[in-house]
Amino acid sequence: MVHSYRHRHGLAAGDPAFAGIEAALARQPVIAVPTINLHGAADGVTPAPAADGHARRFAGPYERRLLPRIGHAVPQEAPAAFIAAMRELLARSAA
Repeated sequence: MVHSYRHRHGLAAGDPAFAGIEAALARQPVIAVPTINLHGAADGVTPAPAADGHARRFAGPYERRLLPRIGHAVPQEAPAAFIAAMRELLARSAA
């Protein structure tokens, strides 16, 4: 488990047995559906990056929201913000 976090944060090499899977995942197409990316600003597990490197993976409408005083479990810690984002996405898809 510790190795998983070290690898995720670039502090340890990945398992060579999974190199093929990693390469296949890197070739995935960009995402074309409307997306709202919610980040907890107080996430101590996977802190929100200072810059939004994920935006390049999206071709459709994309928005990043950084939620103050929210940690790792956004739907549980900020249910109103989570539901609001879901409603916005549903309204966009219905229009």
